Amino acid sequence: MQTKAKYKINFEKLKKNIVTCNRCSRLVKFRKKISTEKRKQYINETYWGKPITGFGDLNGKILFVGLAPAAHGGTRTGRVFTGDKSSEFLYKCLHKAKISNQSKSEYRNDGLKLKKAYITTALKCAPPGDKPQKNELDNCFEFFNIEIASLKNLKVIVALGKIAFDACKYFYESKHNFTEKINFAHDKIYKLPDNIFLVGCYHPSPRNVNTGRINEKKMTKLFKKVLKLA
Repeated sequence: MQTKAKYKINFEKLKKNIVTCNRCSRLVKFRKKISTEKRKQYINETYWGKPITGFGDLNGKILFVGLAPAAHGGTRTGRVFTGDKSSEFLYKCLHKAKISNQSKSEYRNDGLKLKKAYITTALKCAPPGDKPQKNELDNCFEFFNIEIASLKNLKVIVALGKIAFDACKYFYESKHNFTEKINFAHDKIYKLPDNIFLVGCYHPSPRNVNTGRINEKKMTKLFKKVLKLA
C-alpha cells in the first residue's frame, strides 16, 4: 500500500514538472505564438498553451507514443491526441479494438478512458514544422524515461509514425545503449533491451488516411494484434 501511494505521488509530481517546464526557449516561444494567434475556428477558445502530459491507465501494458502534441489539437485542448483530425481517426480505431471506452477525443474531461493503455508523446510541446531539435528531445527524455519506468506492467510500445519511432529508437540508444539496427515499418515488431516490444505504426494523420496508406480496418487489426502481444 505504501509503495502504491509513493508511486502515485511521484507520478503527480512528474505531471506538474512537465506542465511547468520552460527549458526549451524555441518551443516556449512557439507554443505562446500558437496560443495567441490561434486558428480561425478556435478564435474564441482559450488555448492550454503549456506542455502536455501523458494520459490513460497507469496499470496498462501498452504505451502509445506520438512525436509531440498537435499545434491546434493538444496545445489547444490540453490533452494529447485530442481535438484534431488525427485523434478523430485514432480513437475510432482504439474504440473498435476495445482499448478506449469511446470513439471520440474532443476535449479534456469528455469522459474518455483508455483500457490497459497509456498514451504520451516523446516531446511534450509542439515543435515548429513538427521538427524537434536534438537538445529538445534530450530535455524531454527525462520525462519520457520516468513515464516508462512508472508504467510497471508495460509490455508494448506502439510508435505512431516514423518520427515517433525514431524518437523511441534514439531514446533507447541514449538511455539503454541499444545498438541493434532497426527501421520503421508499419506492423514491424522489435524486442528492446528491457524485454519490451516496439511496434511501428503509421501515424493516424489525414494525409495517411486520405492517401489510403492506412484505414480503420488495417489500424484496428494492428491494435488487436498489440493487445495479444501484451
